[in-house]
Amino acid sequence: MNTITLLQPDDWHVHLRDGLALKRTVPDLARQFSRAICMPNLVPPVKTVDEALAYRERIMAHAPEGVNFDPRMVLYFTDYTSPEEVKKIKDSEYVNAIKLYPAGATTNSDNGVSDIRKVYAVIEQLEKYQVPLLLHGEVTHNHVDIFDREKRFLDEVLSPLLKQFPALKVVLEHITTSEAAHFVLEQDRNVAATITPQHLLFNRNDMLVGGIKPHFYCLPILKRQTHQQTLLEVATSGNPKFFLGTDSAPHSKNAKENACGCAGCYSAPTAIELYAQAFDQVGRIERLEGFASMFGADFYGLPRNTQTITLIKEPQVIPASLEYLENEQIIPLYAGQTIQWRKV
Repeated sequence: MNTITLLQPDDWHVHLRDGLALKRTVPDLARQFSRAICMPNLVPPVKTVDEALAYRERIMAHAPEGVNFDPRMVLYFTDYTSPEEVKKIKDSEYVNAIKLYPAGATTNSDNGVSDIRKVYAVIEQLEKYQVPLLLHGEVTHNHVDIFDREKRFLDEVLSPLLKQFPALKVVLEHITTSEAAHFVLEQDRNVAATITPQHLLFNRNDMLVGGIKPHFYCLPILKRQTHQQTLLEVATSGNPKFFLGTDSAPHSKNAKENACGCAGCYSAPTAIELYAQAFDQVGRIERLEGFASMFGADFYGLPRNTQTITLIKEPQVIPASLEYLENEQIIPLYAGQTIQWRKV
């Protein structure tokens, strides 16, 4: 198959940042995706519906003319989130979910939930109103190995949570392990997962063998090849529990190539082509449309897009760098490398 036409895809997990960064990130994303779930871990975080709608206005100010782009907003779950805020989410036209970061789990997560038992009153309301709870699924205890943090979260946090709230609607974001994939498969249809392009295309050898490659560093961190293979299997299986979420996260070159480099891969400019590459490598390019364009919308209870895009099997070189902020560069995922698909 050398050409494939898809319903316009959506990105159900992305970081756009704020301020000057939006000039770069919003056009890059809007040219790829119709809708996007925009992460709320700004400084300060987006904690109320009113703050989310104000952030959406700042995003829309950078949307390219003539491009149909619909950012969907998320609240940042803290120890102090009011249960009353959940009903406001349910009633909002553009706010769709709430995001739980365990405190200290990733970039700008210091305000995250310190103990999930503290916020059961809010979770009760999420279950009642069927507002999705988006999870960064890792424990953050210093003594837990970074490669084991996702599995420990499943065992110690998510399993007990779902026993307490069996009808809770959950998206386990950017899963990275076989254990997470199997966990989602074993749950009812109210539990789903997003998968990133980097976790389908790469594993920890790509990041570590022959020298540390900081632009492959993200959280949750890349895992073994066996986990990568399981993610490819479920992503390309046609199972509607798994759908596209890039977790595209911009950091300047200086912030990545640093003694304490930031976590995050910037995939937004060529994300759908990267996913096409992953699906094609396992001979399942025909399954891309469900994963990219249908299953996420269905889970969130939103209509599927009606416009289409076309991809052709034609080599393209991902740019070595892109302009970002003032006098800074950003290095996109797989920079300078050739991939085999192009959006036309």
